[in-house]
Amino acid sequence: MRFYGGFSFQDEPGASHRWLGFPAGLFHLPEVEIEGDKEGVRLRVRAIWSAGEDEDLQRQRLEARASELAEGLSRFPPEAPSAPSLSPDSVTMLADLPVTVGDRSAWEASVERALGAIDSGRVAKVVLARTLDVRPSVDIDPISVLGHLWAANRGAHVFFFEPRPGRVVLGAAPETIATLQNGVFHATAVAGSIRPGASKDEQAGLADSLLASGKDRAEHSIAVDDMLERLDQVAEGVRAEPEPHVLVLPAIQHLESEISARAHSGTTVLEVLAALHPTPAVCGFPRDQAQELLAQEEGFERGWYAGPVGWFDLEGNGVFAPALRSAVLSDGSWRLFAGAGIVEGSSPDAEWTETAIKLETVLWALGASSPQ
Repeated sequence: MRFYGGFSFQDEPGASHRWLGFPAGLFHLPEVEIEGDKEGVRLRVRAIWSAGEDEDLQRQRLEARASELAEGLSRFPPEAPSAPSLSPDSVTMLADLPVTVGDRSAWEASVERALGAIDSGRVAKVVLARTLDVRPSVDIDPISVLGHLWAANRGAHVFFFEPRPGRVVLGAAPETIATLQNGVFHATAVAGSIRPGASKDEQAGLADSLLASGKDRAEHSIAVDDMLERLDQVAEGVRAEPEPHVLVLPAIQHLESEISARAHSGTTVLEVLAALHPTPAVCGFPRDQAQELLAQEEGFERGWYAGPVGWFDLEGNGVFAPALRSAVLSDGSWRLFAGAGIVEGSSPDAEWTETAIKLETVLWALGASSPQ
């Protein structure tokens, strides 16, 4: 049995109305579960009944429900179109959505103060986030947003949770924090970014420049080194790729390194997760000092943004990704989140552009789902 859910970025949620219904941690055992792999698709239907009830009758009801769902799956609609290539400034022009972009001058001032903290040795990296609010005049179906998000981001880990009706968090994370299967650990460290390019040749050229960027390589190394050190507490045989490679996504390219290990006997994915979160990819380094700086500079509650979302089972296995490229829906209003890793050599203007590119991931899905 797999339990699906997630955690907030910090231990205790605040009082923001946007995150009502999202406690520090919440997991559900699903009534219906669909799993697909190279061998095919499996549909599971569950029900809870009390001792003494007619087991054969309950089994018949489960089989009928499974057949009904399987028939519906056979009529599943065709895939939504892939996301187009968008410019960083297009975040204010999609589908005539009423968009509120954060104060750019305030953002640049925060980046400058973060750079000052780096120069003074207080931190080596801090991941500053900003928000973008969308208030549609008519409701946008979050399931439609999810469908477009999934179809356009097949290389990402797409997630959707609705703990209360109308309270939704969704997104498309480019990385995993922890995957544990029968004691074998796997994760991806993602840090360092560049736009995707308008053609294959431009994409390849930008990827080469990303690999050659001292600033991006330094940012990436901080994330990898910290994950390796923390994994030593819960695993053995910890290793990472000698050199990062480029992860190509529809709206952005990242430096990515594969990390693997074998967890200590009896260690669960939740214990591994507790050792790793928050990673330098979503918080900064050193962890405590970076969190202090974020509390000073970010004028909003992260809630589940950048927190771990995924599943675990009773054998200690599981998969968790950070809730990135994400948005929260509350009272018909959407708030989108995007962050950028600030290190020595970062530019406020370049980091604004990077976050704009990241915001497009969900913003395009909202625009594509907006009623015409």
